[in-house]
Amino acid sequence: MPEAEAVPLLMTEKAVYLQAISTGAVFFGAISYIGNAPNFMVRSIAEEAGTPMPSFFGYILRFSLLFLIPSFVIVTLIFF
Repeated sequence: MPEAEAVPLLMTEKAVYLQAISTGAVFFGAISYIGNAPNFMVRSIAEEAGTPMPSFFGYILRFSLLFLIPSFVIVTLIFF
């Protein structure tokens, strides 16, 4: 299907797919410092100010797995 036909179809009849893609992008972009530019920027500013910040894997283990993944599952169950 050409893009010119697919986009309006996705926005009207298949809107739930567009919502799911957008939700996944927001939640999974926040899982790592690198996946979400504002997270990486905040980390850099905090480190310059002398605030201790977790490493890349420390962030994933301490925050992403404990808070973001369960939040994504809950949002998925409620809205999709």
